[in-house]
Amino acid sequence: MIRIGMKLKPGEGEERLLPGLCKILRLPEKEIKAYHIRKKSIDARKKEAPFWVFQVDVEVHGREEAVLKRLRGREAQIVKEKAYQFPKGTGKPFLHRPVIVGTGPAGLFCGYMLAKAGAAPVLLERGGPVREREAAVERFWKTGLLDTECNVQFGEGGAGTFSDGKLNTLTKDPLFRGRKVLEVFAAMGAGEEILYDSRPHIGTDVLKTVLENLRREMERLGAEFHFHTRFADLECTGGRLSGVFAEDTRNGERRFFRTEHLILAIGHSARDTFRLLYDRGLSMHAKAFAAGLRIEHPQAMIQAAQYGERFAGAFPPAPYKVTARASDGRGVYSFCMCPSGYVVNASSEIGRLAVNGMSNRARDGRNANSAIIVTVSPEDFAGSPGTGVPEGNGGPEGMVSAPDGTLHPLAGVEFQRRLEERAFALGNGAVPVQLYGDFKADRESRGPGEVLPDTRGARHYANLRSILPEFVNRAIVEGVELWSKKIAGFNRYDAVLSGVESRTSSPVRIERDERFMSNISGIYPCGEGAGYAGGITSAAMDGIRTAEMVMTERER
Repeated sequence: MIRIGMKLKPGEGEERLLPGLCKILRLPEKEIKAYHIRKKSIDARKKEAPFWVFQVDVEVHGREEAVLKRLRGREAQIVKEKAYQFPKGTGKPFLHRPVIVGTGPAGLFCGYMLAKAGAAPVLLERGGPVREREAAVERFWKTGLLDTECNVQFGEGGAGTFSDGKLNTLTKDPLFRGRKVLEVFAAMGAGEEILYDSRPHIGTDVLKTVLENLRREMERLGAEFHFHTRFADLECTGGRLSGVFAEDTRNGERRFFRTEHLILAIGHSARDTFRLLYDRGLSMHAKAFAAGLRIEHPQAMIQAAQYGERFAGAFPPAPYKVTARASDGRGVYSFCMCPSGYVVNASSEIGRLAVNGMSNRARDGRNANSAIIVTVSPEDFAGSPGTGVPEGNGGPEGMVSAPDGTLHPLAGVEFQRRLEERAFALGNGAVPVQLYGDFKADRESRGPGEVLPDTRGARHYANLRSILPEFVNRAIVEGVELWSKKIAGFNRYDAVLSGVESRTSSPVRIERDERFMSNISGIYPCGEGAGYAGGITSAAMDGIRTAEMVMTERER
C-alpha cells in the first residue's frame, strides 16, 4: 500500500481525491484497486489560504515499488497495515467470572476484550442504562431534582457520555490499542470518519446509540450487565480477593459475586467508593489535578480567529487549545473544549454543584465553551493559604490528615467538595454564571451581554470569585488576557464564565504494581477514576491493557 499526502481547497469535497490520486500516481483509474483515507486535518496557519490535508493509502494493481519511482518530489511511502493483537492464551478457564465495577470507557473496553476472549465478565453499574440515564439527566436539568445514583457522572458510558465525546489522546500507542478503540466505536455506529479525522469526536446524541450497540454485542459474547447495582464491599481470604458484595440502589438488596478478579473502573466521581476502598486497606494517595471555570464565546468568533473571516464558514466548528504559565508559576490551560456545545450542570451530590461541557455530533450550538483550569497540588489540599480546606481529620468528610499525620489520600476529594458546595450556595442550586469583565473586576454580574449563555440546567448570575482560591482566580485572568493576543476577543467583557469545573480528573491514585494489581491481590485499579487515564480514549486503552493483565494472570 502506498501512502500519499494530498491537499484540497476549502469547498472541494472528498470526491476530488480519486482524480487527484490518478494525477499524482500517473495511473488511469482502473489501475487503482482501492484507496482509504488514513488521516484528515485542516492547515489554517495561513488565514488567507487554509486547506484540507489528507493522508491517503492507495492499493494499486502491479508492483508498488515501480509506481513509487515515478513519484519523485512527492511525499509518498510504502506502508503495511498494523493492527492491535490481544495476547493469545491457552484457553485456561477462570475459576469464577471476572467482575468489573463501572461501565465507563475503561470498564466497557476491559469487559469487551475479556468477553471476546471467552471470560464472560460481570459488569456492575450503579447508574442506569443509557436511555434511562438520559431521562434522569433531562429531568434534573429541567427540575433540579438530582438522582445521586444516575446522573451526568454515573450510568452507562460514564462521565464521558455527557461530554463532547472527543476521541483524541496524547497517550503513546506502539501496540495500536488506541486504533482498536476507534475501530470498535466505528463498528458500533460511531461512523467511519472517526478512524481518520485528526480530531475525532462522537457527540452525546450518537454516543448513546453506540453504547447500546456495544452492550448488546458484549452480551452476545457472554458478558452480564447489572445496572442500578453499586459496589458495596470486598471479601478477602488469605490476603487475596475472593468475592464482591453489590447493593441494589433502588431497594438496598445485597448480592454476592464470587470472583478472584475485580477490575475497579469506578470513574473520577465515585467518592463514596474511594472512601470504602481506603477503609478496606487499598493503597492510594492524593494526586494533583486542576480546577477552574467554563468560558463561553460565540462560535462565529472562534471560527474567524482560527480560519480567517473569509473562510470561517468553509470548515467545521473550530476547536482551540491554549496554555500559559501564570506569574506564580502554575499552569493554566483550556480543557475539554467543546465547539458549538453547551455548558451542563454535572452534579452528582446533593448540595454540591459542578459543571462540564457537552456537544452533540453536529456541534450546532451557538457558543464555543471550554474549561479554563489551573493546576492544584496536594500541597494546596493540605490547607495552604487561600484554599479554605479545614485542617484535621474530621471523619468521612472534612479530612485532610491521615491517622499518621500525613496528607490524607482523600484530601483532594474534600478540596473538590468544598469548591462545589460554594458553587451550589452561590447559585442557589443553579449554575452560577458571570461575565468575564465582571470577574476580572471582582464584581457581581446582573445579566448577559451579547454572548447569551447556552446552559443545560438553570443558571444564576453572581460573582464567581468567591468559589475558587484567589491563586486560581488570578491565574484564570492572566491566562485569558494572554490568549486574547492569539484569539481576538478571547478577553471580551461579555464572555460568559460558569462554575465550578472541579471534575477534570481523579484527585486520587489507587496504586497498582507491574501486574496492574493493587496491594490486595486480585484487584485491578483501572482507568481515569483510579488515576491512570484522562479522557475517553486513554481510559478505554487502559481498560484494554487491564484486560491483557487479567488474562496474563489467569495463565500463571
